[in-house]
Amino acid sequence: MPETKRISTHESLKAVSYKLFEVISEELEVNTAYVTQRGPKAMEVISSFNRDHYIIPEGYQVDYDGTYCRLIIQSDEEAMHTNNLGSFTLTKDLEVTEQLEVKGFLGVTLRDFYGNVFGTLCVMDKEEKEFSEDDIHFLKKMAEVLSYIIHLDNTIADIELLSVPIIPIKKGLAILSLQGNINEERSQKILEDTLSYAAKNGSHSFIIDLSQIVLLENRFPDILKNLVLGLNIMGIKVMMTGLPPWLVKMQEVRDHLTDLQTEYVMDIESALNKIGYTLEK
Repeated sequence: MPETKRISTHESLKAVSYKLFEVISEELEVNTAYVTQRGPKAMEVISSFNRDHYIIPEGYQVDYDGTYCRLIIQSDEEAMHTNNLGSFTLTKDLEVTEQLEVKGFLGVTLRDFYGNVFGTLCVMDKEEKEFSEDDIHFLKKMAEVLSYIIHLDNTIADIELLSVPIIPIKKGLAILSLQGNINEERSQKILEDTLSYAAKNGSHSFIIDLSQIVLLENRFPDILKNLVLGLNIMGIKVMMTGLPPWLVKMQEVRDHLTDLQTEYVMDIESALNKIGYTLEK
């Protein structure tokens, strides 16, 4: 079975950076502040702030070799600044300089808690801007704050990845409680571990409880369809409990639920009763 790798969506980093960007913009008197993450081949803007002029959108990507970020990360000072990107020797011929049409720029390396390069924290402005040593020091301190948030996000991702809450009841019967947000990476972990558990333990019945599930952007997790289908193919009876009213009211969710080959009951106790077990009080 392939190893499931931790991938964080860095929600905490985005939330905190939004708060810091306004402070940074005011302190350094710049229009734009943003955080990039270094990927295998490109730098991606994962959060940004644009005060008056919309310069850098989130999701903006540039090949690593053609970015200011490469120059920042490779610098001995782990920083790069210029009052005019269009006339600065290192940046004037880069394609991104022509695209953005900005002048003043300052960027520092953003590392994670353990010192590994995560990306960069940058500011820019359409007007020429001279940055002092104090400005550079200030932005580096802001990057240090964000490094702790990156560590928090990675820790959360580790916990989510490792957490597959399967509760054995009796031989052949178990409860899977799906809690929180089920993203793509966590879905794969849940699917693999649940099917593996069912096969290893000779399961004949699985109760899937949804009372603590969270949907982001109203997206219904594909994990349920794949999970129920996989268990059905293995000859395992699936019952679903704890469907909250707000979830059932959503048309898209109802469409997904009606396609599943499963039985719906009010709660876990009702499901156990149907299977033939009772809870002792």
